[in-house]
Amino acid sequence: MAFSFAHPYEVNPRYSRPVAYFSMEYAIHQPLKIYAGGLGFLAGSHLRSAYALKQNLVGVGILWKYGYYDQVRNADQTMNVLFQEKIYHFLVDTGIQFTIHIHGQPVQGKAWYLPPETFQTAPLFLLSTDVPENDYLAKTTSHKLYDADLGAQLAADIVLGIGGAKLFEYLSWKPEIYHLNESHALPLAFYLYQQHQDVGEVKKRLVFTNHTPEAAGNPETDMGLLHEMSFFGELSIDEVRQITHIDAPRLNHTLAAMRLAGITNGVSQLHTQTLRQMWGREAQLLPIIAITNAQDAQYWANHAMYEALHAGELTKLWELKLAAKRKLFEVVADQCGKLFDEHILTIVVARRFAGYKRMNLLLHDWQKFLEIIHHTTYPVQIIWAGKPYPTDGAAIGLFNHLVQISKSYPNCAVLTGYELSLSKLLKGGADVWLNVPRLTREASGTSGMSAAMNGAVNVSIPDGWIAEFLKDGVNGFVIPAADPQLPVEEIDRQDAQALYATLQQRVLPLYYENHTQWLSLMSRSMQDVRPQFDSQRMAKAYYEQMYLQIG
Repeated sequence: MAFSFAHPYEVNPRYSRPVAYFSMEYAIHQPLKIYAGGLGFLAGSHLRSAYALKQNLVGVGILWKYGYYDQVRNADQTMNVLFQEKIYHFLVDTGIQFTIHIHGQPVQGKAWYLPPETFQTAPLFLLSTDVPENDYLAKTTSHKLYDADLGAQLAADIVLGIGGAKLFEYLSWKPEIYHLNESHALPLAFYLYQQHQDVGEVKKRLVFTNHTPEAAGNPETDMGLLHEMSFFGELSIDEVRQITHIDAPRLNHTLAAMRLAGITNGVSQLHTQTLRQMWGREAQLLPIIAITNAQDAQYWANHAMYEALHAGELTKLWELKLAAKRKLFEVVADQCGKLFDEHILTIVVARRFAGYKRMNLLLHDWQKFLEIIHHTTYPVQIIWAGKPYPTDGAAIGLFNHLVQISKSYPNCAVLTGYELSLSKLLKGGADVWLNVPRLTREASGTSGMSAAMNGAVNVSIPDGWIAEFLKDGVNGFVIPAADPQLPVEEIDRQDAQALYATLQQRVLPLYYENHTQWLSLMSRSMQDVRPQFDSQRMAKAYYEQMYLQIG
């Protein structure tokens, strides 16, 4: 029987304009492993809030056969990378297949469907090239999220962008707006131009969100290679130059997306300022607006803690926090053979292992680090977790360095498997959620939002969303940041010293000497993070400030 699709829930008239949302990764729920990190967590929360608000939005992604990777351990506890086939019986085989061209050759794409009621999300279609009609190379396009091979990356971009556009030719539901969540699906913009032959018509349909000032998130690729890969569809290089106003030999994917979109947004106020500085001199650009990222409180928040908070039962609130710590410490004991104490202040450093996030800043001054972990009056427990990019030798080396160091200390642990389930446990079990990126490098960062929803106190450099949230000493602690114009070595030295001073002089004494004040700060953090950083606010903003503003 042919797959029939109409939007499966009654749409709220305020959000009736049909929107197709394109993202390379989605963190929907632990069983669906098609995400790597923050971009996926953000996209998952967006789809959950679109469902809660009954928005007329449909997600498009890729069904990664091996996911991102499974983080496992070697015999000596260091990490290893495992690519294991994933099987999902809860996805619906739509039977829809279509042809796209990659490297000039026809490739078959197939669509799978995640219904809203499965995980309470907006409808999501996931594309795959792993079908019998394709040769092995074509099949591998949908095997690994963020494959290290450039050709495989570009092929995945084509599948998401052009394949996603073609999918809607087989459905009765048609989008009026196409939202690029990062530039991965950029081939969609060229496909839309092919259809309409008018940049103005493309701008009426396309919006774009940039998530990072980092070079890795703003790729540049040789124009000839992109044309050879069929990245531009049927367009010539001259046509692409004409519509993007990019005459350089390499195409900047972000700049091309910004020039073809009707509206572009950054994902925090600070990030948007950075984007304007990066791209402000470029002609042919529309103004860049700010829509700060957010996380779905319905999914992430500890609702029992919020009930206790709203009832003014602070003793119960603290008991629930201790219970959440004990749940996390069971994982610590299981993975590391260490028995942590729920009454000891626990610092969690958990995020993707990228250089600018400085996962090892606590170790910058070794003597200061030893002072902190050996202190008997103000004892601490430290947990690190995160998944480095699987071919990033430096990041994996740093992860393994932390593993080896932590072996010597009963109050330090490094956990593997930083996915949705472990992320929830870490946020529940953290007293302090530590965030120390180099200033201006973290576009938004969202893990601290969901940490605050679980009674964790943010101790952070004032970057990304933190600059809009954190009131020093009221709902968290600001680590004074060094001047970003200084040499990197000096920035790291100054920031490390500020981190040690913040922990030793402010955070630890408050936790142990003024429990009432700590509870007040924790409570204020839980209150302040909602509703401003609940993704329902964000999902509303995308409709009101982007989707309904063009066309």
